[in-house]
Amino acid sequence: MQKYLMAGAAALAMSLSATMPAAAQTLDEAELRALVLDTIRENPEIIREAIELLQRREAEAQAEAVAFAVQAQQGALQNDPNAPVIGNPDGDITIVEFFDYNCSYCRRVFPAVQELVASDSNIRVVMREWPILGEESVFAARASLASRKQGKYEEFHNALMANQGRASEANVLSIADDLGMDLDQLRADMNSPEIDAHFAASQQLTQSLGLQGTPAFVFGDQLVPGAIELDQMRQLVEQQRG
Repeated sequence: MQKYLMAGAAALAMSLSATMPAAAQTLDEAELRALVLDTIRENPEIIREAIELLQRREAEAQAEAVAFAVQAQQGALQNDPNAPVIGNPDGDITIVEFFDYNCSYCRRVFPAVQELVASDSNIRVVMREWPILGEESVFAARASLASRKQGKYEEFHNALMANQGRASEANVLSIADDLGMDLDQLRADMNSPEIDAHFAASQQLTQSLGLQGTPAFVFGDQLVPGAIELDQMRQLVEQQRG
């Protein structure tokens, strides 16, 4: 808030200076400061309006920067052959999801993503594993990506997201075993360089987009952070189609 107060006062001072008669513009700094303070005392709403204007401009500039970053990263976001895809691989709308298996908000939004894909046969979801909540999250993400080699990614992903407990090494392997996966192969495939490349790409993309946490979605050219509801997802899909 102090930043905005100082910026608002500065903006007000410049505005007053620009609108003063030429003779008044010869005031020294102390006199100008006194004039600004007198004006604020008489019209306190001026500083609030100046702060609101600065905040609005800052938000608009940030939104423009994010939109530019999303556009610049479209190829990496939508067409990375090293990122799993669920839904229709040839769908007309691509959604990118950044998630962590130990993120409670990711689990909360999981049923909505499932319902969206199930109810719209033209949705394509690019899965970006971004394990940021500790070593157990890294283990779960490695196992999930390694499951591609056994053709089990979507099934394994769904089971991990539906898991009620924390995704630890023990229960991740237990889920894999329940799905009939070869655990020795899974462990070997978890050290694949493709998995390291996937993590590195996720990290680069999140830095470019300024993401602070999971979940986060990109609907076409629009970045949407947070656990959003199914209705909002559908609205975003229709906006992209429109």
